[in-house]
Amino acid sequence: MLVAAEASGDDRGAGLMRALRARLGQGVRFVGVGGDRMAAEGLASPFDIADLSILGLVEGLLAYPRVVRRADETAALAVRERPDVVLLIDSWGFTLRVAQRLRRLMPGLPLIKYVGPQVWATRPGRAKTLAAAVDHLLSIHAFDAPYFEAEGLPVTFVGNSALSLDFSKANPARLRQAIGASPDDQILLVLPGSRPSEVDRMLPIFEDAANRLKSAYPELQVVVPAAPTVADMVRSRIAGWPHRAHVIEDEQGKLDAMKAATVALVCSGTVTIEVALAGAPMVIGYKLAPVTGFIVRRLIRTPFVTLFNIAANDFVAPELVQESCRPDWLAEEVARRLDDGELRARQTLAQYAALDLMGRGGPDPNEAAAEAVLKIVAARRT
Repeated sequence: MLVAAEASGDDRGAGLMRALRARLGQGVRFVGVGGDRMAAEGLASPFDIADLSILGLVEGLLAYPRVVRRADETAALAVRERPDVVLLIDSWGFTLRVAQRLRRLMPGLPLIKYVGPQVWATRPGRAKTLAAAVDHLLSIHAFDAPYFEAEGLPVTFVGNSALSLDFSKANPARLRQAIGASPDDQILLVLPGSRPSEVDRMLPIFEDAANRLKSAYPELQVVVPAAPTVADMVRSRIAGWPHRAHVIEDEQGKLDAMKAATVALVCSGTVTIEVALAGAPMVIGYKLAPVTGFIVRRLIRTPFVTLFNIAANDFVAPELVQESCRPDWLAEEVARRLDDGELRARQTLAQYAALDLMGRGGPDPNEAAAEAVLKIVAARRT
């Protein structure tokens, strides 16, 4: 059983399913909760995970009854299907509630958390909470283990699947042809997030920034890849923009767009790693609801919000967050990069170096995660 409640978790879940099927063939059956990518691998989710793509304190409080209901439904699915093991992928609030229900209803069922909470950045007490709820953690960061092992939770480092994204078949020329761009046209990639709440908050800001840039650079091509969880929402909102923007929804088109991008304007999240892997310099924007932002600032223990900036301990890519996340400032940072090819090249190399610190070029995380899962199941059976 796999449980993923967000686009990045859906991607990790699909990769893990492929790796497990390669080892087990027809001897494996998948149940659980996921999105379009896991559905393509054969998982029938009982509900749309867009219901659970929630970010922010106020938003979380408002959605709490729905989260509880969905956690109850997920636990009931496990009771009905009797899986051999449960993988709870990312999505801290939701998967923790599922784990707590399964611990109570099926105490002998092995529970594995795939991606731990970022306790090195904020809320270190979550390590103890997780240790009480699950049996094992599959970590995507090499520096995670000491925090959780100190609470008695075994940890296996498997690496970050975003770091193994394959761009070998990406074709920037194909993207340019699809949108009618010439070889010399600059391309601005706009990535407003994969949660509805992120799109609600970030897309209007990014739209304003893109409008300013289009006024200054009339030939600039604007491309907006949309995650499956928010594709309809993004498409409907961009239809009202005063200038044309090209919405990309398919996976290959997204990879083509990342390789073709001159500069990217990105909502903080896993996608920053993907854009960095593609070699596109980026400007990162992020904004939480005021109450949530006020609380988070007093909890967070790092000056950075982007993983490769954290790894490098430097602002490799500029981060404009909260009050600094203004359309004029975002547009100014993007314009600097549109105008300065040397700056773009330096930033791309610095992003690559930060990714190397995170484990770029290491073993396939999907394969490592599958191997770890099978070892844990075998150990429990013996």
